[in-house]
Amino acid sequence: MKKIFLFILFAFSISAIQAQEIKWMSMNEALKAQKENPKKIFVDAYTTWCGPCKLLDKNTFGNKDVAEYINKHYYAVKFNAEGNEIINFKDKVFKNPNYDPERKGRNAVHQFALAMGVNAYPTMVFFDETGAFLSPVKGYLTPEKLEIFLKVFATDDYKKVKSDEEWKKYQEEFEGTFSS
Repeated sequence: MKKIFLFILFAFSISAIQAQEIKWMSMNEALKAQKENPKKIFVDAYTTWCGPCKLLDKNTFGNKDVAEYINKHYYAVKFNAEGNEIINFKDKVFKNPNYDPERKGRNAVHQFALAMGVNAYPTMVFFDETGAFLSPVKGYLTPEKLEIFLKVFATDDYKKVKSDEEWKKYQEEFEGTFSS
């Protein structure tokens, strides 16, 4: 009886952990899904050697509130900004022609990373429901710091913020709900 109880407890623990995970996909998969069911796209542009990228994965993307919000409002894309994935975006093919599979550590920057304005890692990039570029957000952010960006784009509040002063006011009035 004790073994059955432990097994059930273990099964619930695993499903609770899985429920907190972001459902990552490739950019090509997100663009395809977006055609069938329009939804904004959230891109995590990372590199394999980037320490803050690993912290973002563990501390921020591993947060239950962040994962639930991203899964509900976005197609989440995990994009290696120095990888060799081929991306078809807006009738253009993006590659990494100088990618070296033998290299350890830093590699050549992907054309799609450059097109998104990624010049630091990590960078999170937002696209609207039509695949139009909205904005990059650079650097490591805690769940509480990322929340305002996730929500300003998901709710379309970004359309109302037209100046630095309005953005400052928006930040001052924003009441976050994510916990660490």
